[in-house]
Amino acid sequence: MFKFDHFIININKKYQKDKKIIASITDAGLPYKPSWGKGTKGFKASNLWIGNEYLEMITILNPNGGGWKSDWVDLYNKGHRGLICIMLDVNNIDDIYNLLLSKNVKITKPEPLKFKWFFNLFTRVMPWQNCYSDFLEGIPLQIGFQQMNDEKSREFMQGYMIPNSKVNNITGISKVIINGPLTPKDRQLISKIFDKNIVKNYPLTIHLNHNQVLVFEESADYSVDIMTNCDNKTFNNKLISIENVQIKN
Repeated sequence: MFKFDHFIININKKYQKDKKIIASITDAGLPYKPSWGKGTKGFKASNLWIGNEYLEMITILNPNGGGWKSDWVDLYNKGHRGLICIMLDVNNIDDIYNLLLSKNVKITKPEPLKFKWFFNLFTRVMPWQNCYSDFLEGIPLQIGFQQMNDEKSREFMQGYMIPNSKVNNITGISKVIINGPLTPKDRQLISKIFDKNIVKNYPLTIHLNHNQVLVFEESADYSVDIMTNCDNKTFNNKLISIENVQIKN
């Protein structure tokens, strides 16, 4: 029903500009070209492609965000840095939307991602639909859902997923651990979203498609651990940190 698609991270501009930081990411077996991502005069995205999953790292260039998601822009402007949304790939977004509504989960209506560019003269519409749950109470994190318009669109977008860690036999993201304080309402929301995919309550452990695992671990501080599928001795156990996110091969 669900698999990891991408992870949206609010970042300091140094992660897009500092040559030493960029080199350290590449040296961990994760090729990184921060200048290649989409953007407007209001925001800049840099993608770190890890197989069919990726980190979408965002800097806000002016207070209005240039068409980026407004609540994420607001948090960025207030100083938030780190993981802000887990996007899950689905093939039935309307069914998921209606199911969650029936469980009294607050969720936005599925719609395509749009943003204006070139002096607001043009609107770019991406070939997928997104919807989002409310933020968790204990940590500034949303769960989002994304469905590609069709397989042709998916194949087209995969052509842009370069440079990719696949060249180093790092083929995807296998496990994500969200460390942080969860309120009872947070646990209830997570349980409603993932329902039968939950295999353990403490720590809250969720099995996704493609043998992926999502864990919510109680902790005083908010941090994230991402584990990759790595079949390369050169890069095994390499670590990098981007804001509150640590990636381990």
